[in-house]
Order: sequence, then C-alpha cells, then structure tokens
Amino acid sequence: MKNIFYKLILIVFISFIQSCELDELPNQNAPTLDSYVDGASAADVEALAVGLEAVMRNDLDFHYETVSYLGREYYDLSKADPRYTGEILKGPLDNNGFLTTRSFAAWYRIVKAANVLIIAVENSNAGFSEAEKNSYYGYAKTIKAYALLMVANRQYTNGIRLDVEDPDNLGPFVGYDEALVAIKNLLNEAKSDLEVSSSNFLFLFSSGYKDLKPIDQPLLSSGFLKFNRAIAARVALYQNNMSEVLSMLNDSFLDLNGAMSFGVSHIFGLTGNDIKNDLFYVLQTGNNFVIHNSWITDAESGDTRVSSKSLLLDEPASFDGLTGTHQISVYKSNTDPVYLVRNEELILMYAEANIGTNNTEAINAINIVRNNAGLPDYSGGTSDSELVEEVLKQRRYSLLGEGHRWIDLRRLNKLNATYVPLDRTGDNIIDAFPTPFSENAN
Repeated sequence: MKNIFYKLILIVFISFIQSCELDELPNQNAPTLDSYVDGASAADVEALAVGLEAVMRNDLDFHYETVSYLGREYYDLSKADPRYTGEILKGPLDNNGFLTTRSFAAWYRIVKAANVLIIAVENSNAGFSEAEKNSYYGYAKTIKAYALLMVANRQYTNGIRLDVEDPDNLGPFVGYDEALVAIKNLLNEAKSDLEVSSSNFLFLFSSGYKDLKPIDQPLLSSGFLKFNRAIAARVALYQNNMSEVLSMLNDSFLDLNGAMSFGVSHIFGLTGNDIKNDLFYVLQTGNNFVIHNSWITDAESGDTRVSSKSLLLDEPASFDGLTGTHQISVYKSNTDPVYLVRNEELILMYAEANIGTNNTEAINAINIVRNNAGLPDYSGGTSDSELVEEVLKQRRYSLLGEGHRWIDLRRLNKLNATYVPLDRTGDNIIDAFPTPFSENAN
C-alpha cells in the first residue's frame, strides 16, 4: 500500500498537467509533493483545486462499466478482453488483476488529491482568510467523501481504508457500515466548513456545476452545499435512514417540478489535453456493448427511456455464449456529460424515503418519473413492499448504466437470481470486489 501511494502522488500531479489548462504550475517538468504542501502560493492552490475536479474523470468509464456488468445491466461483447464476459460474470475476481485494482487506485487517487489540497491550504503562504480556507476545505472534503463512497460501494464488506494521509502510517481497513458513518461525518464536516466560508470560491469550476450557480455568475459555496447534501442523502439511503434522507434532500437541489437532468456532471472535450467520454459506444460491428435483453422485455409499453437509451441492432450480437439485441446508448457522443448526481435520482430517493410514512407522497413522486418517461400514473399495489418494488423498477430504467443497479439490489437484499439473470452455466452473482493483493501484503 505504501508503494501504491507513492505512485499515486506522482499520478495525481501528472493528471493535473495532462487534464487541465493551467498557466501557473510550479516546476511543470517534474512537480513534487513538497512544492505544493509547504508554502504553496495562491496559484498553486488554485491549480490543485481545478486539478481535483479534472482527475475525477480518469478511469471513470471503467468503474461504471464493471459495476454495470455485475448488475447485468449490459454486457461488453466487443471481444476486447475475455475477462469482461468471463471473470467478472463468473468469479472469483482476481485480487491482483485490473478488474480489482484499477478502480480502487483511481478512487484513492482522488482521495489523495483532496488530502494534498487540504494540506496545501493549511500551509499556504498566500494569506488566505479563514473564510477562504473553509471554502477550499468544504470543497475538498466533499469530493473526498464522494470518492470514498464510490470505492466503499465497490469493496462493500471487504472494507476500505479511511485514513490514507500518511503513506508510512496508513489507517486500518473498516467495514462498510463504519465507512458509511465516516463518510457521512466527513460530508457534515464539509457542510460546516461551507457554512462559514466565503461566498465565492477562489477558483473556477467547470460547466458541470452550471445548474447550481446563478446565470453568468461563478458557483457560490451555497450552491456547492446543495451538491454536498445530495451526496449525504445518498449515504443516508444506503444506511436505510429514510428520515435523514428526507432531511438531506430538503437541503439539496431536489426539485419535483424540475428537469430530470438537472445536477452535477463530469464534462469532457476533444481539444487540447482534455479527455473524452469513453462511456459513449460507437455503433459498429464487433464493438457491441449490449443491454441485457431482460431490460428490453421487462419494460412497459411506451416507456421513452427504452427508445432513448437503446439502439436495436441489425442482428443480435453474440460472444462467449451471451447475446443481446440492443446496444446501450445512454450517451450520444463522446463529449456528453456523465452525472455525479442528478434530479431524477433525487426524486426517486424522495419517493423511496416516503414509503411507510407517506405512501401517497411516494406515489406522487413515482408518477413524476413515470410521466416524464411517457408512462401513465402508477396503478399497482400500495403496500410498502409493492412501492419499493416500483421504485426499484423506475431506478432500473431511469439510472441505467449510472452505477446504481448492483448497489440497489444489494442494499435491498435482492442481489439474487430473481433480479440478476444468470445466462450461462457457471455464471455467478458477486457482491463485492476483493481487497487488492497489494493491500493484503501491507
């Protein structure tokens, strides 16, 4: 683990240079950690903050693809690597293979970058006021919590390290429940920082945050706080604390009358040193990423999410005993945004959180999503279990390929063959990624 983090330090700063258009990075040929954490200038700190947002996009596609395969949302039948139709669907997952280690390293790269930003602000010679420091702290802690949540959902009961600030003295692994508590606490720390921070950030966010800021104005700390509360609501959902979900959503950007796509996203581009959205799949022979056939056959007639998120192939694609009739088409170009969280998810969280205490309101929220997809109002059973089933169905279609299905089934105790189709003899259900071998060795 110690060696991994020394490598991550280098990767972080290389990523900053490759992914951002920054005018003032000290020692651009060979940036060092010390140049940022000891006496950093205002320009240094700004570069770190901008770079933190940029580095979050690296290997993003790999995370969403692998968790989608495990939830049988779609398959990679492109023949790029036999492990995409073999190991990840059959198990066991190799604890020293890229299916295990790649996303683990990517999310911790973000955690490390956030830690570096916090230290740089603490030790900066830029003369920041306490309010200005708090804006940086609130931002960095929120992003750090988000990254820890993403890796915790991959590792699940195998646990994660929360304390990785000192590569010579790493903290212990903790279980999933303990990790969620710590992540919630970190988000609340960030909230406290943002509430006493300067109104304006000292660096510019990408257009991925445009929905949370005033028109033609920079993002304010109050706007970013709504993103923080949205992620806190997601954590509360995973903890099955529905009253807390509703409380967090009340302070988020939830809008029952708003656009489904309103939210915070990763932005991509094709110019300079920017990167493209690799979750966009070109429709061509031999490059098939196919939606599981059950997603098509289980859909209600007239659901516009089916036509908008899938493309019927001229003929079914087949590989390694797997077949699909439709290619996934969530993203229409290689510059489409990928959302960290958006209003449609929040509305469905709101619906689920109301079940058991206000089922009428839960149905109202369900109908907002159904009507937006061209479907009539919900007419099924109104028991708690039936409404949870309906919310789960709507999440399946609204959030296809966005990294939720596998987690949803697991947290609702439905990660079984009824909901996860096993299409071949030897296929299995996997509920967590193993701890990387290098972690076990430390």
